[in-house]
Amino acid sequence: MNKPAPQITPTGRPNPVDIVRASLKRRYARERRFRWLGATAVLIGLLCVVLLFADIILKGYTAFQQTYIRLPIALEAESIDPEGTGARAAIEDADYLALIRNALFELFPEVRDRQERRLLTSIVSVGAPNLVREYVLAHPDRIGTTQEIWVPATADIDMLMKGHINRDLPEAERRVKDQTLGWIDRLAAEGRIAKRFNTPFFVNGTSREPELAGIAGALMGSFYTLLLTLILSFPIGVGAAIYLEEFAPRNRWTDLIEININNLAAVPSIVFGLLGLAVFIGFFGMPRSTPLVGALVLTLMTLPTIIIASRAALKSVPPSIREAALGVGASSLQTQFHHVLPLAMPGMLTGTIIGMAQALGETAPLLMIGMIAFIVDIPQGFTDMATVLPVQIYLWADSPERGFVERTSAAIMVLLAFLFAMNLAAVLLRRRFERRW
Repeated sequence: MNKPAPQITPTGRPNPVDIVRASLKRRYARERRFRWLGATAVLIGLLCVVLLFADIILKGYTAFQQTYIRLPIALEAESIDPEGTGARAAIEDADYLALIRNALFELFPEVRDRQERRLLTSIVSVGAPNLVREYVLAHPDRIGTTQEIWVPATADIDMLMKGHINRDLPEAERRVKDQTLGWIDRLAAEGRIAKRFNTPFFVNGTSREPELAGIAGALMGSFYTLLLTLILSFPIGVGAAIYLEEFAPRNRWTDLIEININNLAAVPSIVFGLLGLAVFIGFFGMPRSTPLVGALVLTLMTLPTIIIASRAALKSVPPSIREAALGVGASSLQTQFHHVLPLAMPGMLTGTIIGMAQALGETAPLLMIGMIAFIVDIPQGFTDMATVLPVQIYLWADSPERGFVERTSAAIMVLLAFLFAMNLAAVLLRRRFERRW
């Protein structure tokens, strides 16, 4: 269908209606292109996020399982408790590694060469004796019997069972020898090797052996650090927001304070780490690598976020609430704490949770105060040496072993789960307590 020709007015000029229609078509075309570009940008961003999460999950989900070997371990009384006293000290000092070796040699009696025996015992983790010791301490009545006990395999065997080591490669190009493959296949045929839920990953501290490394120490360090950060930052941030928004006089000093608060919210986090290193450790002499110092640094970092969010929440309360309270005789302090603050609290809590989520994922400021130390023990308080989950991820990511690659991704998954939970809590709090006027 042909387009109608533009009409010409008696003056010889085009009809204004036709000019407007042509301009509308151009504007609608530009709007459609803009919407298409916006939708494309959103799709590209979502695709990148999906690819990132998929890469993390595919690399890390196998860490939630660990390969174990079931061994018939003879708990010989002459080796564990030769005097028959049942003393805990004697049981703890027994040579459980020898018992594990004897169990392996019983399963593979044809292995007699010294070097082959050393290779055979290397399929069991160096942490296996500790597990057997814990078993005997929990069941001392079973001393003198033979028990089927599941012990962890080494990281190489674990990677083999999970398919991360290609069995078809030449022996010189893989970490597991052909003879070891034969032993593993024999154990699998007898039902003595299997993958089980990796409980040590959640209850152990870090370790130099991938199969023994866990996140319990980092989780407790993060817990203590965030708990103390919340205790310090929330009342200070809310108090500062109430004073600046409701009581502070409007002059150049308060304007300067507001400008600095807004600027501090954009300061790189490592600057706060340098400040903590210089002030809390260098000047006050506080111990390095403790949740106490980490919480002080993170408090300084999160305070601007909490103050800004709290002030925005106070501004959202209608002036009529204040005027009504003052009109019935309430003082300014009563007006704020009895009427304004309860209505603004959901927004304040939302900003606080977002600030805590930011603190949970921080690494740079904590590296500056020494929380990068290799700490095996699980911290029991605010002044114990500790690390946090992001720093633990950083340390594992620097390790070349394949076993730490999957644990790095698994720890990232745990960290992301906490971050999602905290952000979801912020959204639910806002929806639950938000009021509309």
